[in-house]
Amino acid sequence: MRYKPGIMIGFFEHQYLSYKKNHIRNLLALAKADEHMDEKEIEMLYKIGRRYGLKDWQIKNLIESPDTYELNIPDNFNDRMNLLYDLMLMVYADGKIEPREITFCEDVAMRFGLRKEIVPWLLEIFDKGTPPPPDEWLEIKREAELKFLIEKNVETKK
Repeated sequence: MRYKPGIMIGFFEHQYLSYKKNHIRNLLALAKADEHMDEKEIEMLYKIGRRYGLKDWQIKNLIESPDTYELNIPDNFNDRMNLLYDLMLMVYADGKIEPREITFCEDVAMRFGLRKEIVPWLLEIFDKGTPPPPDEWLEIKREAELKFLIEKNVETKK
């Protein structure tokens, strides 16, 4: 079979687009956990979606979809921590930390092979919704791996 330029690139672009959409779907699951999506949560979804390179219409379609989203577990520790990072931003987006949001995040952490105690630890780090700078986040991920990782067979691609 002859190599056709663009076919493999198209495949990987599609895979990456699916990854980005799954990330937003995971955040939507949290946003809908308290059965109410606040305007500030929606604004945060757009901000995060844009950071991942999604177009506004793609984000809007995900938000307005009648589908209920199940948690899609990222393949490696780094991606799991990055999703927890964005989940923390979503928890603080509306200025209210709801018990259902905490329970959702704890469930996510445990499904990621992490002890649920990572959630209050991260909430403290993200005090009042202020995320740590990127260089600190790298160190926080390393520390979280040592303190909270249960499932040692999780790929820790850095």
